[in-house]
Amino acid sequence: MLKVFLYLLTFPFTMWSVESLKIEHLFKKNSTIQIQLFYLLLSICITYLVANFFYDFFIITQSI
Repeated sequence: MLKVFLYLLTFPFTMWSVESLKIEHLFKKNSTIQIQLFYLLLSICITYLVANFFYDFFIITQSI
């Protein structure tokens, strides 16, 4: 349950931060759906990594 909470907490922050990237020049012209999908998938990946980091950190610090 804690992991789900962490995912839901970090996802808006990662979406907000990924939107600040300017990588449209790497894609073909008129491929806005692919760019939006890339931003979404990148945000999901970063959310997964950040949430798991905080979860593992929380578990490790409780065992010490």
